Amino acid sequence: MNKQTTIWHHLSAAPHRSLFLVGALQGVVTLLWWTLDLMGRYGMVGNAPAWSMAPIWAHAFLMVYGFFPFFIFGFLFTTFPNWMNGEKIKPHHFLATCLFMAGGVILFYMGLFAGKSLLATGIVLMLTGWGIAIMALLQVLFNTQAQDKRHARVASIAFIFGWLGMAAYLVWLLTDHWVFLDFSRQAGIWFFLLPILLTVSHRMIPFFSSRVLENYVIVRPYALLWLMLACSAGHGLLQLMGMPQYTWWVDLPLAGCALYLSWAWGLLRSFSVSLLAVLHISFAWLSVAMLLFAMQSLMMWLNDGERIWFGLAPLHALAIGYFASMVLGMASRVTIGHSGRPLALDHFTWLLFLGFQTATLFRILADIIPVASTVASMLYLFAATVWLICFTLWAARFAPIYWRPRIDGKPG
Repeated sequence: MNKQTTIWHHLSAAPHRSLFLVGALQGVVTLLWWTLDLMGRYGMVGNAPAWSMAPIWAHAFLMVYGFFPFFIFGFLFTTFPNWMNGEKIKPHHFLATCLFMAGGVILFYMGLFAGKSLLATGIVLMLTGWGIAIMALLQVLFNTQAQDKRHARVASIAFIFGWLGMAAYLVWLLTDHWVFLDFSRQAGIWFFLLPILLTVSHRMIPFFSSRVLENYVIVRPYALLWLMLACSAGHGLLQLMGMPQYTWWVDLPLAGCALYLSWAWGLLRSFSVSLLAVLHISFAWLSVAMLLFAMQSLMMWLNDGERIWFGLAPLHALAIGYFASMVLGMASRVTIGHSGRPLALDHFTWLLFLGFQTATLFRILADIIPVASTVASMLYLFAATVWLICFTLWAARFAPIYWRPRIDGKPG
């Protein structure tokens, strides 16, 4: 067996391997692209290149639909069947998902230089890969006889909305009708990413905590999960209806639920185990983000929407603080556990995680503190650079594991 065959054998040995590897590479590329664009825009390195579309919308697409899904699919392809004792995802399904989505991302980058036709073709390939993934997950969901399918059903619905959000982005690209871009933006955050990560957090954080903390009582109230999911959908719907000044009606309950769960799940106790602490810290950002969204909405309501307070700080507290940190925390845990290594986070990776938190803080403070507005561009660039460096170091540390055998000699 030659080297290339051996690498392919290891990449196809488990669902997370190929998808996490592409996600790691794509994360480095998209953060590098965005950092270089910011440097050009703010006059740090020449001038910003002339892209075939507004870079802010390319950045939004690449993060929401071209970065997080690789890790989410890789994680859920592994855990989704385990939730219901269902049949494992077949290699041809997870490999096809990975190849179509990876090819689509490559064409999307090419389209940023060459034009909309390549952008559109790339999105079509990504939709194809995403569709294969949904069909594979639904097959497990429908064929298993498990009595409790609540988490799996929510995840499946969220994936469908994610597919619809990406399809709407394609329609916007082809028609320039703003309503499709707006739906894609809101669906990606409030109908796809937040419901998925809420569901995974609700299922996995208490479970992981119970495995390492003594005398731990699992608290997993489904009523709160349904309320949080309803609040997430409500926020997205209010945004789509052009009523952001009323989202505090749903943002405050969601923040309250998240704050309670952080306490009930043992945020402070988790600091005794760093591999667990990264998940609890990530989840704590949800309550911070939703409080910021609520304050922003209340300010708009009290001032008749004359001014948008806090800029994009709430969104980045959610996207970097909760989404990115949780995805990387879960990916680190899966990678370590499924490679035969001791289930512990080394000091270097813990420092990288703290670097993610630093990037989040600097990004949101630039939009919150009035005095920071004079140097906001520098803070944006600093946050992007810190995140790029930390993520690149994380990828360099973890990516080689995906094409190598387990160190304990076991399959997978």
